[in-house]
Amino acid sequence: MQPKIAEGRTKMEYGRIEREFRIDASPDVVYKVISSPAHIREWWHAEALLEPVSGAVGELVWGDKAKAEAEVASITVVDAEQPRLFSFRWVYPLGEVATPANSLLVTFELVPSGTGTVVRLTEVGFREMGWEAAVLEEQYKEHSVGWDTHFASLRDYLGQLVAAQ
Repeated sequence: MQPKIAEGRTKMEYGRIEREFRIDASPDVVYKVISSPAHIREWWHAEALLEPVSGAVGELVWGDKAKAEAEVASITVVDAEQPRLFSFRWVYPLGEVATPANSLLVTFELVPSGTGTVVRLTEVGFREMGWEAAVLEEQYKEHSVGWDTHFASLRDYLGQLVAAQ
């Protein structure tokens, strides 16, 4: 089952990205996979240097940081409510504190569904960043494509974990 795609199609709607899928895994298992640095490495293909607790500040690193060939994103955990909710702010300037005016908010909501879990992802805050229209559209599209890739990777990785049990 492919993730459902619900996204804006006009400039006025570049404010929210949503994805959803159902997996035959418990909310506890899903929560560990979306919040644990060891698992994040497997599905998001980034080193997650963070503690999965509310208020923790860390980094996501794609590439080799030691060789200065890395993309680094600051990340601040907002909510860490196992096993139902994990959210964080990111895409804010290095060295600054994340706020609703300078960062995007990603929320994973985990809803029990029979013997499995519905995983809902939302990313908001695009319009609040104050970007000019062309930058807003570009950032929204980049994140939308990125979540298409990484959310599918999350679903596949969870599926492999469940099959191995």
